[in-house]
Amino acid sequence: GIVGVRGYGAGVIGRYSDVPDKFPGVAHFHTIRVNQPAGFFYTSAALREICDIWDKYGSGLTNMHGSTGDIILLGTRTENLEPVFAELSSRGWDLGGSGSAVRTPSCCVGPGRCEWSCYDTLELTYQITQRFQDELHRPMFPYKFKFKMAGCAVDCIASIARADMSIIGTWKDDIQIDQDEVRNYAKNGMDIQAEIIDMCPTGCMSWDGNELTIKNEDCNRCMHCIAKMTKALRPGKERGATILLGSKALIRYGALMSWVIVPFMKMEPPYEELYDLVERIWEFWDEHGKNRERIGELIERMGFPTFLKEVGLEPHPAMVKEPRRDPFFFWSEEDIEK
Repeated sequence: GIVGVRGYGAGVIGRYSDVPDKFPGVAHFHTIRVNQPAGFFYTSAALREICDIWDKYGSGLTNMHGSTGDIILLGTRTENLEPVFAELSSRGWDLGGSGSAVRTPSCCVGPGRCEWSCYDTLELTYQITQRFQDELHRPMFPYKFKFKMAGCAVDCIASIARADMSIIGTWKDDIQIDQDEVRNYAKNGMDIQAEIIDMCPTGCMSWDGNELTIKNEDCNRCMHCIAKMTKALRPGKERGATILLGSKALIRYGALMSWVIVPFMKMEPPYEELYDLVERIWEFWDEHGKNRERIGELIERMGFPTFLKEVGLEPHPAMVKEPRRDPFFFWSEEDIEK
């Protein structure tokens, strides 16, 4: 909000020295955030172009994809902001998000390089960026809002710990099994019982030495077995994404992990179901959020049942974080199994 470019309220972080007389070279040292391509795919020509522009108008220092995700151009003077923005935009680049706005959406490499991606993370990131241009460039929220797209539960973009909205690929039907390849893994030295069966968080798998069996109704689709036996197992064919909400790092209050709000949603263009959900969440946040209060903090303050009612979501068992704890009710793992 100290400095910026005309028409934009986001994308520039003002930095001024407290002692400009002693250090005139860094009296101004503003940071510019540039919106990165989906999946962080660049040509060498594009990278050279960015560096040439920054050498011309700034310090030459860059931070390629730190915690913010954007291309971070570190250090320029106020009078250079409009010229550098004009040159970047003339080459097809745009500024990213900053302040109380939608932050630059980011994603894993998705189908560009990964065969396990359950939806097109690159396409969704591009479409979200286009759809929410106003919210990205003109801060209007109580605080920041981050989208991160992961193609599967391995979550290479670490969305579940960092994103206000995590969109994580999943499937609804049975895991596809190639039993011959499973036997090949065992034959080539993998201890399937120790490395796969015993590591399954829900205990839904068994191995009799010849055939792998999966009780799919108990599977939570964590991707451990698929990631370990890439030739033998594949995600199911009915694919989409789980929507989670509310994670953040420790800044003003404690860190939060995101939790499920929609267990399964098809992720195919034109994504209207997703956009409708996002806009209902923002309306709730805009009405009830305090200054500098993330959406996860608001839900913790007002309660998850209130959030579900206001946003129009039906309760679902997948939303439960842990079993209820009551001092007058005693239970054990054996009781649950019975």
